[in-house]
Amino acid sequence: MHPSEVLFQGKRQPVSIPVCDHYAGSEKLMRKSIALQQELGPVFDITLDCEDGASAGNEEAHARLVASLVASDDNRFNRIGARLHHLSHPGFETDVAIICEQAQRLAYVVVPKVESVAEVKQAVQLINRQAKKAGRSDLPVHVLIETHEALAEVRAIAALPQVECLSFGIMDFVSAHYGAIPGNAMRSPGQFTHPLVVRAKLEIAAACHAFGKTPSHNVTTEIKDTAIVASDAQRASSELGYTRMWSIHPDQIKPILKAFAPRSSEINEASAILTEAQRIQWGPIQHNGRLHDRASYRYYWTILQRAKASGLPVPEAAAGLL
Repeated sequence: MHPSEVLFQGKRQPVSIPVCDHYAGSEKLMRKSIALQQELGPVFDITLDCEDGASAGNEEAHARLVASLVASDDNRFNRIGARLHHLSHPGFETDVAIICEQAQRLAYVVVPKVESVAEVKQAVQLINRQAKKAGRSDLPVHVLIETHEALAEVRAIAALPQVECLSFGIMDFVSAHYGAIPGNAMRSPGQFTHPLVVRAKLEIAAACHAFGKTPSHNVTTEIKDTAIVASDAQRASSELGYTRMWSIHPDQIKPILKAFAPRSSEINEASAILTEAQRIQWGPIQHNGRLHDRASYRYYWTILQRAKASGLPVPEAAAGLL
């Protein structure tokens, strides 16, 4: 039996999507990002930005540009999404009407600046109305948590079936405290030490993991020093439980991929444990003097899933487990 049939009986199987979410807001940067995705493969997502990363005042033309890129042959892997305007913005319904015409090719849509689970439900309802016209009823929705109100309802938002990923908007969140959190908490090391920021990150990650969703860590604003990007990604993964991170510059993509990817030793160990477990029909085993059963098998299966999503080789013996 396949691991997904055995290991998650009665449990929600966690979402598995690429670990890097690269944002691009201008046509030049969008096309460069798509070319890079074609080169590296579907190991990172691209979010075409209609909101903060795009110029203001030309919303309809910009939405049409986004839709045309999603529909183009350059979208080889169907791993391109779009960030819409926030629900109360006059451009939101325009974005939905135009971009969701391409729902069959969209990887997801991102809804920013929400203030309640009710707002998310309203946004999803509008998105679904248009997406269903295009023949799709399950378009994934990603939600940006960047307000006090959204953080207070984060578990309810994560619980919504169509919500696939929650992202932390650190700059809006810090700004919403009107100076009570210092500006240096928007970047490292402050973003990993200030209690209010760390609390927000942990609540988002915990809510996502409770409902099998993906927590996506905020951007690193440093675009010249890739060592800072790598360090931020490593800390987000190992200290805070994030399984995905934003990129805002092409040079940030590879450090993020490397930081979130499992080590080859972890992949080999997971492969050995799971192939042996499958051989005896998922009963308990001993491996290197340690007992393993279905509880630990779930962990090791996610290691292989992360390897696959990162484009890393998986031992041939375990390939059938994915």
